[in-house]
Amino acid sequence: MTLYDVPAPAKLNLFLHIVGRRADGYHLLQSAFRFIDLCDELSFEARGDGVIERDYTLEGVTPDQDLIVRAARSLQAATGTSQGARIGLRKRIPQGGGLGGGSSDAATTLVALNRLWGCGLSRRELMALALPLGADVPVFVFGQAAFAEGVGEDLQPLTLPPAAYLVLQPPVSVPTAEIFSAPDLTRDSKRVRITDFLALPTSGFGQNDMQAAVFQRYPLIRDAAETLAALGIPVRMSGSGACLFAEFADLSAAKKTEADLAKLENTAIMRGADRKISDTQTGVKLEFRLIKACAGLNEHPLKHWIAN
Repeated sequence: MTLYDVPAPAKLNLFLHIVGRRADGYHLLQSAFRFIDLCDELSFEARGDGVIERDYTLEGVTPDQDLIVRAARSLQAATGTSQGARIGLRKRIPQGGGLGGGSSDAATTLVALNRLWGCGLSRRELMALALPLGADVPVFVFGQAAFAEGVGEDLQPLTLPPAAYLVLQPPVSVPTAEIFSAPDLTRDSKRVRITDFLALPTSGFGQNDMQAAVFQRYPLIRDAAETLAALGIPVRMSGSGACLFAEFADLSAAKKTEADLAKLENTAIMRGADRKISDTQTGVKLEFRLIKACAGLNEHPLKHWIAN
């Protein structure tokens, strides 16, 4: 049996506050997660020999480092299944972008193989397997927009108003560990309540506490954010970057802004390469690996694949 075209959606941190640090070094966070319809796609073919096989490559990522492989092995160990899988991956979410692509792939692997192998684990049980893989993995198993606390495992469901987002990635990747270890990282933001977040428009609430440290170390991201703001497109960074996003009332408005930016694009750049935006009249010069209008989602596409 094979599962084809199984989605793993990206996420945005609508805000991200760092409110403390545990004795073990893990940071205590508050954030609002929202999924968007930018998705990786995976396939899973059952094997009877227990082997977890990658039918893809990820640059610089060995099988032992790969969250997809680690998630599959974790489910095997937890359930004692003798089954394996051949796993394919079509990557659309940029690596090192702060959109949770690797975490989402790992969560989709847990959910899909739980179904393919007939393991029968509940959502809570899968979330327990997800947390050791990474702080962002549990929210993708949780399956809906969420207000997150702790190291990312304490989740409360959110029902957010319809919105769309323009997601942009400057031509740089940001290692999350580097930013979490930065001495100038804000680690003492005041705690907020979920009611505080719900009382204000999501685009105007709080900030991303990682943004200043990232902008200091990666001027390309800072310059892109400042230039977009000058064009009337205020943006915020998701996670530890490098991706920036702007919120819109609906997808048509986001697509219009995407088209407006395309008018500034240097048409000499080959399709599929980094997209360069320049305009001689305004002096705007930007370069992006990704410019994508996306709908915001309140539910993960696989939410109903597992029991609560």
